Amino acid sequence: MAPSNEKPDPEHSSDVGSEKGQPAHADLPTLESPKVLEVQNADLAVALTTGPKLKASDPATLKLFAILAVAFMGSMANGFDGQVMSAVNGMQQYLDYFKIDGSDAGGGVGTVTALIFGIYSIGQIVGVCVAGPVTDKFGRRGGMFSGAVIIMIGAIVITLAKTQDYLLGGRFVLGFGVSIATTASPAYVVEMAPPQWRGRLTGLYNTSYYAGSILCTGITIATGRLDSTRSWRAPLAIQLVPAGILAIFSLLLPESPRWLMATGKTEEALAILAKYHGNGDPNAPLVKLEMKEFAESIKVDASDKRWWDYSELVNNSNARYRTFMMLLMGFFGQWSGNGLGYFLTILFKNAGANTQERRLVLNFINTIVSAVGALIGTSLTDHVGRRVMWFWGTLASAGMLAVVTGCTAKWGAEGSNPAGSNAAIAFIFVFGFVYSLTYTPLQALYPSECLAYNTRAKGMAMYSFAVSCASFVNTYAGPIALDRIQWKYYIVYVGWDLLECCAIWLFAVETKGRTLEELDEIFDDPHPVRASTKKRVVAVSSKNGEYRIEQEV
Repeated sequence: MAPSNEKPDPEHSSDVGSEKGQPAHADLPTLESPKVLEVQNADLAVALTTGPKLKASDPATLKLFAILAVAFMGSMANGFDGQVMSAVNGMQQYLDYFKIDGSDAGGGVGTVTALIFGIYSIGQIVGVCVAGPVTDKFGRRGGMFSGAVIIMIGAIVITLAKTQDYLLGGRFVLGFGVSIATTASPAYVVEMAPPQWRGRLTGLYNTSYYAGSILCTGITIATGRLDSTRSWRAPLAIQLVPAGILAIFSLLLPESPRWLMATGKTEEALAILAKYHGNGDPNAPLVKLEMKEFAESIKVDASDKRWWDYSELVNNSNARYRTFMMLLMGFFGQWSGNGLGYFLTILFKNAGANTQERRLVLNFINTIVSAVGALIGTSLTDHVGRRVMWFWGTLASAGMLAVVTGCTAKWGAEGSNPAGSNAAIAFIFVFGFVYSLTYTPLQALYPSECLAYNTRAKGMAMYSFAVSCASFVNTYAGPIALDRIQWKYYIVYVGWDLLECCAIWLFAVETKGRTLEELDEIFDDPHPVRASTKKRVVAVSSKNGEYRIEQEV
């Protein structure tokens, strides 16, 4: 029987034959030492089970980890902004220097803070116009380098800012650079990662957000005690560190093999795949499979060769469904409650934390709790699956926010019940843990997987645009809403999360256990969700030294 086009999940394949090598399934014929696998991609299953095994301790693998760690700096640079601005916004020194209202609320609120926070998202939106073309034209490395340099310029401006105008200008430039870096970096990671490790490695990319967050929130505890402008300038300056690392080392990295293949550099692409995916063997089954699929999927006249052409994101039903999935993650990832993260010091004030230092300490602890959740979620992505994590994590986020809302409403504002106030704060931590476990690994991984190669750079730029638009709503509406209706604003997120769960259940496809190129079949299917969750049982045997699929059921 002809091999299936379904792709395997090597993490969940199992040898269920008897001791004599006979299949456990009665319907399967007797084969020569067959291995019966429940898979999603038969070709990938054979490649992974018969080729050289990659080990984390291999020199080439360790080098690959170091290479990807440089790309992770794009996420870390983005992570600094959300947490450092949340902490700085809770410092009286910062509020007084820029004459910002809202200290009674535990941090800046109102229109001025909305503009300072929102201008970052506007910079990201404008950056989308060049992020995709730059990443396609100059490669993933060129995109990372360009974005990092612009981030450094923006960080210098906001660190030295003496007026609100300088602060706004610097934050616009910062957002512009982040848009480019966060288009190129996840595309590079997902294209360089071996398919069997793609979920965890790309999840780690987004989890690096918290490395920056922990560093900057920890620093603000100490600097918050200073009476000078160093209290908030020092944390803002730290944003230079990850951007500097990315700018210095990005051009020293090997280029994405898919980009090399698309630009006619086939031999270079093969050499990189052989080194990092095949243990140095260019004839390794996985390397041969990837090269074959690259050649079939990469188009020489596609829109990635034309900087102005975004038509392949919507020109057929396959492309439209891919784009829909990407946009769904872009908006849901920002509107599931994490938009409150910019205003955590205010949330802690609403919940009963009445001193600046306590709010900064709680902000730091929350960052660590969220980072732990992100790491656990990253370790689960290749086992649990993207769709399952997305649905249940969003549902749990709604539940946690509902508890925070109830506790804050009853005990937070008046501080009449310390135990109730502490319960509200505890569930803010639990929400951060659940949200990070769910969304932090998926935000970079899922849209990158759903997009085809020829549209990946521009698609990720559009993803950045969607994230920026959603983030702008959060950062502009948030301070105003918290100023006027306080904790009642949380209820909006609870209701929206429940609507998200319905959409995820109906439309989200499962991308686990397939090569990036093979996902084309899923999106071509009339029922993508059903096709993505289907599994087949195949019997694989060895004859004359060659492995092949003998039967499918």
